[in-house]
Amino acid sequence: MPTPQPITRPQTDVAAELRSIALEMFAEHGYTGTSLQQIADAAGYSKSSVLYHFRSKEALFEEALAPSVAELEEFLDSIVEKATSGDSRAQFTADFVDLLLDHRLAAHIIINQGQTLSDIPTVDRARGLIDRIGESFMSGLPTTKQRIRLGVALAGAAYVMVASRPSATEIDDIDEVREALIDVVGELITPLSN
Repeated sequence: MPTPQPITRPQTDVAAELRSIALEMFAEHGYTGTSLQQIADAAGYSKSSVLYHFRSKEALFEEALAPSVAELEEFLDSIVEKATSGDSRAQFTADFVDLLLDHRLAAHIIINQGQTLSDIPTVDRARGLIDRIGESFMSGLPTTKQRIRLGVALAGAAYVMVASRPSATEIDDIDEVREALIDVVGELITPLSN
């Protein structure tokens, strides 16, 4: 009689799966409106399994947001000069829009819930980076009109991504949305070099 082979299950990164589900739930229901039990239920795990991977709801929340905040910081470190430089503006605009599209759930949380969650270090760090965007970009513009134009362009693009319910973040035609955002933001910031 042949030896029975063990059942093989696809290898999954449970912690990554939990972070992904938690990010969706925190965006949809808010940090305070989401419990570890709800996350466990949605993931198909027990609450104790969630706590095995993350010591608390706050730890899970921070780890769910951390990749987006790290990418925002990388973006700022590499591209801050490009917003006001005519030669680099198109690349800046595309990179900014891509960042928003790639991290729209985290953007939704930070923008819509950030003020009430500022005691959480990752949220506080993200809000500091958003302030840095303003300080870095706005200080290089000589007129109030130019500063307002850039502020409306960047904040407007972010608002478009976070104004709808997070469950609506599945964009039917992401390429069309990306192209439209790049065009509109580009049109708004083009006069900055004049």
